[in-house]
Amino acid sequence: MMNENSTGMTRRALLGAFAATTVAAAPTFSNAAGLLRGAGDIRRIRMYSGRTGERIDMIYWIEGQYIQDAVKEVNHFMRDWRTDGVKSMDLRTVDIMAAAHNLMDATEPYMLLSGYRSPQTNAMLRSRSRGVAKNSLHMKGQAADLRLSTRSVSQMARAAAACRGGGVGRYSGSNFVHMDCGVVRTWGS
Repeated sequence: MMNENSTGMTRRALLGAFAATTVAAAPTFSNAAGLLRGAGDIRRIRMYSGRTGERIDMIYWIEGQYIQDAVKEVNHFMRDWRTDGVKSMDLRTVDIMAAAHNLMDATEPYMLLSGYRSPQTNAMLRSRSRGVAKNSLHMKGQAADLRLSTRSVSQMARAAAACRGGGVGRYSGSNFVHMDCGVVRTWGS
């Protein structure tokens, strides 16, 4: 269990800040990733897919190095389940997901709704919804749509935004949060 991140703030105090209705100053992504380093220099990802029934719970980074076999499993897990297409996920997105999960002190695995999307799947979803971007970062393996039953969309979005590592979209009506490693921005309600 870690006691302090690189800014000297205790993890409990940081979590208390997230519980408040407003956060005056969010830590940088490097500070959020520092929380992971404080856990013994490991990064862990826990997810399940309601679509495929698959689960992963693994350490994918140790002592400054990604574990290639674990990364391959993450890529396979986050594949486009409609086409079975696999793409190398941008590990910055996985790092944001892991850091946000850690900041929330959640023990429940993420439910992965969407990771990589093939251009065909993205076009099909786009034809059904205005909320799907034409040039979605999902097609580049740089985004994930996630849900936690023990945390609200607002709590998840605040944790992801605190990482300052990319885009965070709130989809309260559909009960999920979009996390990506693109331009730092937020949207949705």
